[in-house]
Amino acid sequence: MPKVPTSRYHEELRTAARALRLMTWVARRNWGLRLMQRFTLKPMTGNEVDGVVNDEILIPSTTTPGHMIRARVYKPTGVTDPLPAMLYAHGGGYQVGVPEQGNSFFDDLIGRRDVAIIAPAYRLSLAGHPFPAGLDDCIDTVQYIKDNAADLGLRDDKIIVAGHSGGGGMAAAVTHRVVDAGLIDVAFQMPIYPMLDHRQQTASAQFDGTAVWDRRSNALAWNNYLGHLNGSVPEYASPALRTDLTGLPPTISWVGDVEPFHDETVAYIDALDAAGVPTKFKVFAGGFHAFELASPKANVSKEAIEFQGSAFAEFYDRYL
Repeated sequence: MPKVPTSRYHEELRTAARALRLMTWVARRNWGLRLMQRFTLKPMTGNEVDGVVNDEILIPSTTTPGHMIRARVYKPTGVTDPLPAMLYAHGGGYQVGVPEQGNSFFDDLIGRRDVAIIAPAYRLSLAGHPFPAGLDDCIDTVQYIKDNAADLGLRDDKIIVAGHSGGGGMAAAVTHRVVDAGLIDVAFQMPIYPMLDHRQQTASAQFDGTAVWDRRSNALAWNNYLGHLNGSVPEYASPALRTDLTGLPPTISWVGDVEPFHDETVAYIDALDAAGVPTKFKVFAGGFHAFELASPKANVSKEAIEFQGSAFAEFYDRYL
């Protein structure tokens, strides 16, 4: 596959894109991902968000006896009324990551509206826990929120589901499963540049050498997550397989156009629109995967962060 030229990136992101070629190379290798988890991601564990209530709970698994799910809980200070809850699934291709990766996102949302964010450290494929372990942990977290809402100071009637990248795919899978099971009403979902389609057949899924994530890191991640299924992939494992999107909740998303998940994200939003689901969506020209985190001072990154934050506030006001 031909390399994506630097000229495809937004001019504000080209320096960062060149610097992140090493990350792309690392993410194509399991040993590289293990090093990333050990030395970059895991040290974030326990990091707190300034100015909000930081807590941690342990949630018993209903699928694996003895397994406890560590979950971070973030709340605004000084709020006594029951808070709407958001389940947040962190990124990492279903294979690496920690909830604390999302701290800047949590800080932004809590600064805009009163919301409690519960972020589980769901089980990861690279640690020997492929599908459905991580999804089961997220569903157990939703059930725990509903069952213990009064003790946690939360509303038990509606929930928001969100995530970035692999966590965006997880958010979509959680939403689909919660809706199908009638577990709790999902007020809206926020799968941001989500990893949705294991088939990897779109044009953007063929991008080679793109900053942070490309076709080879994507193929490795899907194999780590679903390789044990021997090709028999259920809908909840790869949310793009869902054909009937009728009845899904309002959806917020955005994606760059120089990243593997561009086409599958656009297809998902188009399908939601066709099913009559309210959506708020934007494509950022020249954006590579997770560019807003890699280059947060760039104006285009600030625009992306503002888009997701203001869309959250708009949907919060409308649907909660």
